[in-house]
Amino acid sequence: MSASHHHAPANFAFTPDNLALAKRIIAKYPPGRQQSAVIPLLDVAQRQHGWVPDAVIEYVAEMLEMAPMRVREVASFYAMFNLKPVGKIRVQVCTTTPCWLRGSDDVVAACKKALGIGFKETTADGKFTLTEVECLGACVNAPMMQVNDEYYEDLDAASTTRILDDLKAGRTPRTGPQVARQTSAPIAGFTTLKGTGGS
Repeated sequence: MSASHHHAPANFAFTPDNLALAKRIIAKYPPGRQQSAVIPLLDVAQRQHGWVPDAVIEYVAEMLEMAPMRVREVASFYAMFNLKPVGKIRVQVCTTTPCWLRGSDDVVAACKKALGIGFKETTADGKFTLTEVECLGACVNAPMMQVNDEYYEDLDAASTTRILDDLKAGRTPRTGPQVARQTSAPIAGFTTLKGTGGS
């Protein structure tokens, strides 16, 4: 993580490419409804800067002609936005009921052991941040975790550790189910519509 990502900047501005992207996003909304672009613009800004400091909030507010407090309300409500510096690799473990019933406690323990940190903490090198999150919408493949934009599903302690070891070594682990499952298909294979004939 660069030094600029550790400290709150006095000012913020989109890069030329991100400014063009922001304008395309705003243009998708009807006249008078541009403030509806606040979530995607905060996302673009966070991807550029790494987190959402006050300067980002003020910049987005000015661009959308909103009160900065309105933008802060959105940024502080959604777990996807980080109001303080985070690692380059954000590990989000789901602990909602479906994941918990299928072993998310083991996934959490493996993350804490492999990274040496707890929830809402960042490794000393600034590389990893570990957070607990609510449902990420992959319940059929529970337990799961999201790492930046990628989903890792059907986890246990061993597969979780392997994924984190790969990330620490700069390797790209396989995403999706970590067992012999095709996407979200039944784990035991198909049980209906197996034949091709009629009744």
